[in-house]
Amino acid sequence: MEKMIPDRLAILGHPARLALFRLLMRRYPDRLPAGEIAGALDLKASTLSTYLSSLMQVGLVTQQRAGTSLMYSVDMETVRQTFDYLLVDCCRGRPEMCAPAPALQTSGKRSVLFLCTGNSARSIMAEAILRGMAGDRFKAYSAGTHPRDSVNPIALRTLEANGIEPIGLSPKHMDAFQGHMAPQMDFVFTVCNQAANEECPKWEGQPISGHWGLPDPSSLVASGFSIEDAYQHTYRALRQRIAAFVQLQVDSLDRIALQSAIDSIARMPKDYDA
Repeated sequence: MEKMIPDRLAILGHPARLALFRLLMRRYPDRLPAGEIAGALDLKASTLSTYLSSLMQVGLVTQQRAGTSLMYSVDMETVRQTFDYLLVDCCRGRPEMCAPAPALQTSGKRSVLFLCTGNSARSIMAEAILRGMAGDRFKAYSAGTHPRDSVNPIALRTLEANGIEPIGLSPKHMDAFQGHMAPQMDFVFTVCNQAANEECPKWEGQPISGHWGLPDPSSLVASGFSIEDAYQHTYRALRQRIAAFVQLQVDSLDRIALQSAIDSIARMPKDYDA
């Protein structure tokens, strides 16, 4: 493995290849088609193909065929081996010197931020669901990378139909959660692919992150759902993930175990995937 480490570092030393790697890391455990990657990074198809080939040659990225499409994802085992090698070698067995992030706070409520593009439907519903399900243990927030002017009224009706009073919900820009005066987050979850594809600023405290991407409920109408059923399906998918999240023993799990559990939650099937 020692021979591969310099090759991997050399590949990641190129800014565009590093941006590609970071995008796939943000979207893990998703597999992305080349077209979505090219669009997110504004790359020509030929250029993207060259970058992907380089990353695959050193084992950092894997390719899988799904029908007529080629899908790409980071090879997390290889990534962990690479980072572990660097930390063990550079820190000389003293992890306190190279700790990748501070531990979660040991007392009080954990803060959770749900991010989406418009912060008008999916992230708003997630905020309300977590607040209603475990408001005694978690402080729930939501924000958008490009927030809308108001909350989607169908999202509000969906919450009410499921017994959640939609009080105090409004679109906010993620900048509201930046800076020393903002609440420090323990967890940040993206719930739409577009938000996950975008470069987000570094969060104070380096919270544990996850991508629980769900399609825009309005897009499900093309699959035969009524608009009300589409929002109900999205609500149930979010509730399923949040229910699994609140069952985690966050006080007793280390960061690696927590991250692994959150990635597993991301793989949970949606009830409209059949």
